[in-house]
Amino acid sequence: MSLLIISPDYASHLYPLAALGTAWLEAGEKVVVATGPATASIVRSFGFEHVNLQLSRGSNPGVIRAEEQPAGEDDALRGFFSATRLGMIETLAFQAEARMNDLMWEPVKTARAVQQIIAGLEPDAIIVDHLAFSARLAMVAAGISHVDVVLGHPTALPLPAAAEVYGLPPAWPAAFSPSAQEAQDLRELCTRVSESFTAEWNAALAELAPGASPSTDAFAEHGDLLVFNYPAELMPLARAELLPPHIVIGSSVRAEAREEHIDRWLCASNEPFAYVSFGSFLSVRDDVMRNIVTALRESGIRAAIAYGSADPATLGEIPEHWLLGDFLPQVTLLGAAAVGVTHGGNNSVTESLTFGVPLVVLPFSTDQFAGAEALERVGFGMALAPNTATVEEIKHAIGSMLDLPDHTREALRELGQSLRRDEGRRKIRTVLTSMASDSSV
Repeated sequence: MSLLIISPDYASHLYPLAALGTAWLEAGEKVVVATGPATASIVRSFGFEHVNLQLSRGSNPGVIRAEEQPAGEDDALRGFFSATRLGMIETLAFQAEARMNDLMWEPVKTARAVQQIIAGLEPDAIIVDHLAFSARLAMVAAGISHVDVVLGHPTALPLPAAAEVYGLPPAWPAAFSPSAQEAQDLRELCTRVSESFTAEWNAALAELAPGASPSTDAFAEHGDLLVFNYPAELMPLARAELLPPHIVIGSSVRAEAREEHIDRWLCASNEPFAYVSFGSFLSVRDDVMRNIVTALRESGIRAAIAYGSADPATLGEIPEHWLLGDFLPQVTLLGAAAVGVTHGGNNSVTESLTFGVPLVVLPFSTDQFAGAEALERVGFGMALAPNTATVEEIKHAIGSMLDLPDHTREALRELGQSLRRDEGRRKIRTVLTSMASDSSV
């Protein structure tokens, strides 16, 4: 039973998708990943075959810098970074307006490339990133069955029945309080973008498959088997009841090769430590990272800092016994960390919860606000506004997460144990194997 995985050329998307594919590799079966050249080495590190597929203008092999992006994408990144300094509404508005180029790049050309890859490989099963809209468009147009994996917060698939609009957080953490007018203006903008995006989807669909039924909301389209890479414990029951048939796998965490210098650092002290990362590109906000470094240093807390694209010289004094690197083995370090400090990306959230690590979240964009709100609601995290959080507020939040109430700590421990059983990838393979058997009868 061969498997094709389709992923944007971004490490943060590829890692959880590739981790799902290991169930096929362990069964001695063929796994091919269609993605761009920037992440080809990651594909090969999993033992998979790579087929080149460009799904967007930009790419991200693990740490992203604007100056390393192609013309146009570099300016878009700089515009995004500038928007994060203005605030949450400005950032979400910027992302909404840029969404047409971000999520459906050259849709007809890209969709036909996807169809050619599928025709050449003839895979038994296909797993695709939900945000790879051009790839999913290709399969909708050709009537090709596929597994649609939502890697972000579940609201990355908006539910019209819940009056959700893509790009508009359904809930805000306590540290964020947009005015009624701001929220309404953002909703109207996101609605206009959704309508425009759907019109482009339908135009491309009509060219690829004349006579196909148009979509009423392209952002709400989904595959034959819908998978959420998110813990069910963080999903409100009322919303879960509105979802189409789906599987919730909790997390999809990759195995990391051990690194000798990391193991030495972990063994050098039994003191609890904080793991700090703003993901592959929000680390450019070195002003916020500097406040976090100061808070940890003044609190006397040992730390591992993944500084990404930031200049480490801007972060202030770094104690000699800390671990510092532009890219660190996140899964390995979260396996031993006492607390995490993050922007609230999906990998950071799901991987932290897999190891029972509470989080201080400073969200900047997209679904990070919804994820931070979910963590606060269940008591597994505390959110701060990155542009205004003071060193003292960060110290308080970290201290609160290190000193969770016993019942919350126990609930987090139990969730981690459940997620570490890693049943998600086996569950997906079992379902697909059953589907393949049924279709062959």
